Amino acid sequence: MKDRRTRLLDALAAGEMDVDELARRFEVSASTIRRDLQRLDGEKAVRRTYGGAILANNPSELTLDERMAVNGAQKRAIARAAAGLIGEGETVILDAGSTVAALGQLLRGRRLRIVTNNLSLLPFLGRDPGLELIVLGGKFRPTSMSTVGVLAVEAMRRITADHVFTSADGIVAEHGLCEASLDQIALKSLMMSQARQVVVLADASKLGRAAQPFWAPLPPRFTLVTDAAVRDGQRRALEAAGADLRIAEAS
Repeated sequence: MKDRRTRLLDALAAGEMDVDELARRFEVSASTIRRDLQRLDGEKAVRRTYGGAILANNPSELTLDERMAVNGAQKRAIARAAAGLIGEGETVILDAGSTVAALGQLLRGRRLRIVTNNLSLLPFLGRDPGLELIVLGGKFRPTSMSTVGVLAVEAMRRITADHVFTSADGIVAEHGLCEASLDQIALKSLMMSQARQVVVLADASKLGRAAQPFWAPLPPRFTLVTDAAVRDGQRRALEAAGADLRIAEAS
């Protein structure tokens, strides 16, 4: 157990948080991993989450600036691949998040209607004459530079779109997208229901992560744009859950 305990903590530090993925990596049963995690939880080394665990000293939520600095090259590649899914004249919902923000910055000069709660995009998109920008009001979340809450939800109920581009703190195939608050989940779920195509943007480090306690189920069919580091097990699980995987290649 001691050697596996050390390697298990290393895996959690690298972002591997899903019990089934950890079991495959260490070639033991899922019940063995759960027992290991339970012991580590008792020692205050990890904090159990739904379907896995995170290191006990992990920050509960990174700020937008901190997220922008993590896996930046992968996020930019994902954003470029996602931009190719959008046709001129379409209506696009852009959720909060650093990868979605990277996509939004690529949409200058396009002819689009953009609906967003992602306030970090306003300096980039607000003066573009080809864009019709609809900003969802509501309660301000400084951590993600976004709006949430009843005002954002009520506005979103009145808008439909061709595409929604969303992301999350973690993605688990059988559970959906996880976030730090119910307000985020309520708006994210509604955004997905209001769009013809749901596109999830997530670098491979987020796949299998159950880092937060609140969940938005994914629709039966959705597009996932990720990077080439996606593991075969994650690919199979996500495709079985309805994902059309698109792999973004870094330039």
